[in-house]
Amino acid sequence: MQIFGKYATNFDVEYLMEHYIYIPNEDETINIEEFEALLKNRRKTIAGTIFLYNPCISPIGYNTNSRLADQGYEFDDRYCELNFDDMSHLLANATKSEYKGKLLEIKYLFNINKPNIEQMPILEVFDNDLNIYNSNQLTRFDRELNYQDYLNIRFNGKFVFFGWGHKYEKHHKSIVTYARNIAIQAEKLGKEVVYMYDNTFDKQESKENAHFLSPLASGKLRLVRANAFKNAFRTNPPTIQKIG
Repeated sequence: MQIFGKYATNFDVEYLMEHYIYIPNEDETINIEEFEALLKNRRKTIAGTIFLYNPCISPIGYNTNSRLADQGYEFDDRYCELNFDDMSHLLANATKSEYKGKLLEIKYLFNINKPNIEQMPILEVFDNDLNIYNSNQLTRFDRELNYQDYLNIRFNGKFVFFGWGHKYEKHHKSIVTYARNIAIQAEKLGKEVVYMYDNTFDKQESKENAHFLSPLASGKLRLVRANAFKNAFRTNPPTIQKIG
């Protein structure tokens, strides 16, 4: 599997604006030019979208220990190949049989390329930002670089797999509304909406509350979530999975 992306920055905050994975045919490796050629025919080459919480991933030759700018990375609006992270390894194992020769697009609730943004202070900032998103007021994070404009969002392929988790709380009403609107829009656009859920909500309630389990977990849930994710992607398009 290979990973490609494009970064942007504003006011010293770095964002992953586009993110794709390519599932190769046997013993195949593609270069940037070949990847871009696939993107030109995205309606046929992108199998679907996987929607996660936020990225923390670096281009090859760089790392996530510090800002990319501090490491000399040039934000030149060009695609580059990316390193693997934990989610990449899981995706590689889950998609290797049914998605050969296809791209999967990765989208995020928040595009800020930084670890540990589920902490309460930053969630409060996101919630306040989204509360004024459609006004003329200035947001703390770039409204175009960090957030999804759900009314104009584009999904390619047959499905959208939602795996952004439930790190936000119910009192973050603007975040909850934002997440719900994205899921509703995917369905309105005719995409197969796929996710994992547990006993917290039933299948319909999980969708209504935008409560979609993340494929990644720690402790005893780590293997449970990973196996459910692999089961979901045994078919193309993937299928909804209940855990527990």
